Amino acid sequence: MKKLALRLRQEAVILVLAVLIAVLAWIEGANVAVVLAILAVVAVAALLRSPLVGPVKVSAAPEPPAADPHSVLQPMVAPLAALDMPLLVVDQDAAVVYQNPASERAMDSFPPGAHLSAKLRSPGILDMVRETIATRVPNQIEHSERLPSERVYIVRISPIDLPSANATGQSFFLLSFRDISELRHIDRMRSDFVANASHELRTPLASLRGFIETIQGPARNDPKAQERFLAIMFDQATRMSRLVDDLLSLSRLELKSHIAPDQKVDLVPLLGHVRDSLLPLAGDLDVTITLDMPQSKVEVTGDRDELVQVFENLMENACKYGQEGKRVDVSLRNVPGQAVEVTVSDSGGGIPAEHVPRLTERFYRVSVENSRSKKGTGLGLAIVKHILTRHRARLIVKSEVGRGTDFTVRF
Repeated sequence: MKKLALRLRQEAVILVLAVLIAVLAWIEGANVAVVLAILAVVAVAALLRSPLVGPVKVSAAPEPPAADPHSVLQPMVAPLAALDMPLLVVDQDAAVVYQNPASERAMDSFPPGAHLSAKLRSPGILDMVRETIATRVPNQIEHSERLPSERVYIVRISPIDLPSANATGQSFFLLSFRDISELRHIDRMRSDFVANASHELRTPLASLRGFIETIQGPARNDPKAQERFLAIMFDQATRMSRLVDDLLSLSRLELKSHIAPDQKVDLVPLLGHVRDSLLPLAGDLDVTITLDMPQSKVEVTGDRDELVQVFENLMENACKYGQEGKRVDVSLRNVPGQAVEVTVSDSGGGIPAEHVPRLTERFYRVSVENSRSKKGTGLGLAIVKHILTRHRARLIVKSEVGRGTDFTVRF
C-alpha cells in the first residue's frame, strides 16, 4: 500500500490531467463507458511506466582538506630564518612543524613532525609548553645545559596569531631560546674574581704593608735592611702581578669557552717552540727536556696561542715540581684511528692520589708553601682545563708517589 501511495503521488499530475480530459469528454457527450475505459488505460499506463520524478539523493558535502602547516606558516618562514636566535614552531600537539637554521645549529635537526621531546628532554620546558598550549598564555623559564659546554637560555613560548590558521582551526606556538650564557659568565666572573683575588692578594699586601712600615720606622737609617726588604717587596709585587694576569686570562677563557676554535695547528713545531722557550728555566733547575715526536705533521683543530699556553704550563710545572728526577719527557702520539695524545712526564716525587682529582681547581695546591716558593699562582692547571674544554680535549693525570707524574692531553 505504501508503494502504491508513493506511485500515485509521483504520477499525480498525469492522473489529474486524465480526469480533466475524461470530464470534458463526458460533458461533450462521449459515451461514459468509453470515457471510463480511456481513464483506466491512462491510469494503468501511468502506474506501470518509470516515474518521471525519482527520489533525489542529496550527497554529503565533502570536508575541506586540512591546511598544510607549511603553507600556513609560509609568510613567517623568511623572517624567522633570518634571526640568529634558535626558534621552534610547534602545533597544538607539541609537534615541531618548523625550526630555523639557528635552532638546527644549537640542537640538531628535528625529524619531520617529531614531538618536542625528541630532542628536548627538559621536564621544565615540556611542562611549560603543555601549559601554554592548554591556556594560550605566554610563559618563560630559565634553562641550563651542561654538555657539550655550559649554556643558559631564557626559553619563552607564546601563541602565534595567524588568520589563515584560525580559519582552519589550527593553533601554532613559537618557542624561542635567548642565550644569556655570557651574562651569567660575567656575573660569576665578577664574584669569583672578587673572592679569589681578595683571598690570594691578602698575604702579599700584608707583607708589603709590613715592610713599608718597617722601612719608614726601625729600618729608616739601615741601608742593608732596606735593600733586603725592597727585594722581598719586589717579589711580592711580582707575585700579585702574575696573579692578576692569570685571573684575567682565566676570565677571558671562560667568556669564550663555548666557542670551539676552527684553525688547524701542527703540534710538532709548536711543542718544539715551547721546549726551546723553557730551556733557560730548565737549565737553571738542572732539568733536561726531551721530545719524542713523529717526523710527519700532526694537526689538530685549535688556537695556536692557547695551545702554547697549555704546554708551557705543563712543561714548566714538570720542570719545577719534578726537578728531583732531572728529566722531563714530552711525547706526541698519532696512531691512525685513535685520538692524538701529548704526554708530559716527569720523574719527581709524584702527587698523592687524593689530590689528583682537584688539581685543576682554582687556587688548589698540593703544598701551599712549595707552590709559593716556586712562584706559582694556583691557576695554571685551571687555565689549562678551560683551554682544553674550549678545544673539546681532555686532561688525564696519572701519578704515583716517588715515581713521577704523567699529564696527557687527548684531542
